[in-house]
Amino acid sequence: MFCFQCEQTAGGKGCSGHCGVCGKTAEVANAQDDLTKALIGLALALDGKRPSAAQRKLMMEAMFATLTNVSFDQGRIAALTAAAEAEAKTIQGAAAGAACAPSGQPLRLWQADEDIRSLKSLILFGLRGMAAYAYHAQVLGYADDLVSDLFFSGLRAVGDLQAGMEQLLPVIDRVGEINLRCMALLDRANTETYGTPAPVEVPLAVEPGPFIVVSGHDLHDLALLLEQTKESGVAVYTHGEMLPAHAYPLLRAYPHLKGHIGTAWQNQQQEFAGLPAPILFTTNCLMPPKESYADRVFTTGPVSWPGASHIDEEKDFTPLIEKARALGGFTETWQFTGINGGKTLTTGFGHGAILAQADAVVDAVKRGEIRHFFLVAGCDGVRKSRSYYTEFVKQTPPDSVVLTLACGKFRFNDLDLGTVAGLPRLLDMGQCNDAYGAIRVALALAEALQCGVNELPLSLVLSWYEQKAVCILLTLLHLGIRNILLGPTLPAFLSPAVAAYLVEKYQIAPISTPEADLARLLG
Repeated sequence: MFCFQCEQTAGGKGCSGHCGVCGKTAEVANAQDDLTKALIGLALALDGKRPSAAQRKLMMEAMFATLTNVSFDQGRIAALTAAAEAEAKTIQGAAAGAACAPSGQPLRLWQADEDIRSLKSLILFGLRGMAAYAYHAQVLGYADDLVSDLFFSGLRAVGDLQAGMEQLLPVIDRVGEINLRCMALLDRANTETYGTPAPVEVPLAVEPGPFIVVSGHDLHDLALLLEQTKESGVAVYTHGEMLPAHAYPLLRAYPHLKGHIGTAWQNQQQEFAGLPAPILFTTNCLMPPKESYADRVFTTGPVSWPGASHIDEEKDFTPLIEKARALGGFTETWQFTGINGGKTLTTGFGHGAILAQADAVVDAVKRGEIRHFFLVAGCDGVRKSRSYYTEFVKQTPPDSVVLTLACGKFRFNDLDLGTVAGLPRLLDMGQCNDAYGAIRVALALAEALQCGVNELPLSLVLSWYEQKAVCILLTLLHLGIRNILLGPTLPAFLSPAVAAYLVEKYQIAPISTPEADLARLLG
């Protein structure tokens, strides 16, 4: 196997051998490569033809299945591969299957010139990340042909063995452009379905009685589960990136949506070990379950683990509910604490909540009460160097505001930073899926202060782990946003020349130390 799509890839170069750092086996990794080849073959077969609704759905769900920590089930991945190959053969006949390398052979993508390989990786991994956002919107009934069309045209560029830098750079920019449209679509889907998020304090305590833990990102699955459990006596708690679900009025209206358990994805093996409850994984990020709780893991949608109970598209959660009742939950209140000892978390400062106070915020900036905004956001991960983000937030000056989103916030979101100009200094804007909200706020501030985004008293300090972070970064670059600090390491799939290009054109820089970076950002 060979895989270098995530931040924790072995040695900072790539996972090879029998198993990846994420836990996927060589067989699963190769099956994902076969699926990618089949999808490229489908895209090439459709060149000049409009994909059907079924082909769009297959492409989106299959791309999502290749995202880090989503599907570990070789059989389910093979079924998607067979479906993609069948579609290609239907379009062009049996010869369509020859558009990709034979099964079991490495993708020719990885054998290309390192700069071309790097550019194609940006396209491929950006598309994989965008597939996740498109999937969340689609299950709520929201779709956009421009978004789904890009999966096909983007993969055609990846599969084009003659494509050079001149052909690939515009495609990379197009991925950033259309991903912005995709994130806006998802934002509209979530708010029109569940209401505009509002600030809410969420307890980190579990009450006695049976309960279910919901992890991942999918609000639709959570809503269906809440409806099916509303008279069951089974409570529901969120985990990881599901925390912001508490801020949506229609979800918060369910009284048995009680609170939150756990921190970011990489801690789940410790946090789930002693829970007397089942865990439902709705999307990434699934880690290989430990034996201590493997029999309590349920998956749904694109997520799969061999041997785990899978809830199919009918979304009948009866087995999950019965498991919760059988386990019984805690007999007395169980108190969980955040990484820094906090017993509650506050979320819900989406763009709707922040922009409702835009005039007051702008006035505070003009009066000098708020000197700077920091967007400290992105994925969490296992590297010890990620403690940088905790220390950075702790050291931000008292006349600054820290905006945050995605699971990296669990390193500091239980800190009490106080207030500034009547606002909490730490504002949780939601999931990684809600990055569009941060962009909305930045553009609105720039308009109100009559300056460009790069002239705002705003610094972006980002952490990345998987492919959703890649497509967000491409969107920021498409918007011309510069001087981004990125960590904890730069992507392994960036060649030296491509990394130098990004540094020169966009002034992207790796994080250093909190003290040095704050001194530079505050000028």
